[in-house]
Amino acid sequence: MSAKGQRKIQPLAIGLTHRTRIALWTVSIWTGLVGLVNVVSAVSPSLPGRVRWLMPLFPFPIRAGGHVFAALTGFLLLTLAANLLRRKRVAWLLTVALLGISIVSHLVKGLDYEESLLAIVLLIQLIVMRKTFTARSDRPSIFQGIRVLIEALIFTVAYGTVGFYILDGRFNVNGEPVNFGLLASIEQTLAIFFTEDNAGLEPTTRYSAFFINSIYIVGAATLAYALFMLLRPVLLRGDPATIAERRRARDLIDRYGQTSLARLSLLKDKSYYFSPSGQSVIAYVAKSRSAIALGDPIGASDDRVEAILSFSQFCDLNDWFPAFYETSADQLERYCALGFQQIQIGEEAIVDLTTFTLKGKAAQNLRTALNRSAKAGYRFNLYESPIQPELFQQLRPVSDEWLKDKQGSEKQFSIGWFDEDYLRDCSIAVVYDADNQVVAFANLLSGYNRREVTIDLMRHRLDAEKGTMDFLFVSMFQHFKEADYDSFNLSLSPLAGVGAKPSARRVEKALNYLFNHLNQFYNFKGLHQFKEKFQPRWEPRYLVFPSRSALPEVILGLVRADSGDRLFEYFQLEYVRQSIGAFFDR
Repeated sequence: MSAKGQRKIQPLAIGLTHRTRIALWTVSIWTGLVGLVNVVSAVSPSLPGRVRWLMPLFPFPIRAGGHVFAALTGFLLLTLAANLLRRKRVAWLLTVALLGISIVSHLVKGLDYEESLLAIVLLIQLIVMRKTFTARSDRPSIFQGIRVLIEALIFTVAYGTVGFYILDGRFNVNGEPVNFGLLASIEQTLAIFFTEDNAGLEPTTRYSAFFINSIYIVGAATLAYALFMLLRPVLLRGDPATIAERRRARDLIDRYGQTSLARLSLLKDKSYYFSPSGQSVIAYVAKSRSAIALGDPIGASDDRVEAILSFSQFCDLNDWFPAFYETSADQLERYCALGFQQIQIGEEAIVDLTTFTLKGKAAQNLRTALNRSAKAGYRFNLYESPIQPELFQQLRPVSDEWLKDKQGSEKQFSIGWFDEDYLRDCSIAVVYDADNQVVAFANLLSGYNRREVTIDLMRHRLDAEKGTMDFLFVSMFQHFKEADYDSFNLSLSPLAGVGAKPSARRVEKALNYLFNHLNQFYNFKGLHQFKEKFQPRWEPRYLVFPSRSALPEVILGLVRADSGDRLFEYFQLEYVRQSIGAFFDR
């Protein structure tokens, strides 16, 4: 390593100073407090003495509009408070703008200088801290929309409830004066939305009449905003990376890629970070509060330290935890020197094609599978890229049947999925039955400066003969051995070999627990046993992360990246993050 690279290896300090964190918590809580004050102030009648000063300047409709704007800014400030804590730049800009509107609204609606002064002090604090808010906004997701929708519903009910409670004595119900307690206020708010006659409610003052109409206005505005947030992932759907970035990444990956992860780094779910020198690229997916890189940086060896350091700083600016998934053992020293932590997440099975043979007692089961497939009339064929559309028409039903049986859906991130644009550039191995129908297939990744081929998708029909997949794999081994390839990578066996030793760390034991108890969702053990029959060598793979406290968020981000953010799988495996977090909190 060059002297320049050595100078850069120093413990990495990821995160904010204690003083900055206190300041962020302060403005976040303060923003939420201003939002609550806005809501209470919006439903409270203005003081008569101050209103007399305003009446010559602003008629009642304008003053009433100030109440509505105060309520709406209160709702938005409440939703933005948490994003300020995460240093989101857009949240800062919106909060500054909303505070300006809030200040004007309070003065117009009733010369409420106390509320305005509270907002002014917060505005000054935010302006002073403006350089702290550097994080980019999270990519739109369904989860954000659902959360805002729930918040909008709760806020609207709360707005009506607080209003009826404060305006107690200013309404009649069926001609009789009514005093609203807390429970009655909630019931009356719900009645406004779900009964045509508002349960006989009659306002007795001009302001109380305005308040009833304002519930509809506030409810419509907040729910419209929530609907937009819910639809935003569809409206703004796009490629995580630009065409130019993909071309640049492909050039570097073609030049420096060494493993099958290099090809998977080009899948369209990836974003790219380029080192300052431009000699390295990191393919990553940003989910939750994590940016999960697939494998190690791809680039010149003397540029990798700089790539890791600058990527970590880039993540810090975006309020993400940097993590590297499926890193190799020979890179761990570099990460540890930079202050990262690591855990083993599985083992990669690699078959040595130069020594692979079907002779001997150990290969008896494989020979039996080949003989059974031959008697059934099965045959093997390998298609090189580019794959023709006619083959996809035969493969698609097999893939759909396999997915349906697994009660799952396509994975992403560290594995490909049945996408014709992706598969068209792969080699595809196919097993046909005696009727020339496809019964099993697998796509293969090769190249990238090594004589190694790697399995990606492998699928079969449910009625395929026992041993069909053995026949498929042995046929592939023999084909690529004849083509002078050195090895065949069976890909990662997740959680294999993790936490089994008594000396294993607590987190590794937690992962070992998941390995033994997640078989209802993922057949980890069965997959490992299938690969073991080919007598591969096992190479450990690791997850590299910045700190133990960040690990639950990193794992959640990894689960979301793997599932493609599908709602069912997200909730199905949310307990993984909670379990890991609870494990460390003991």
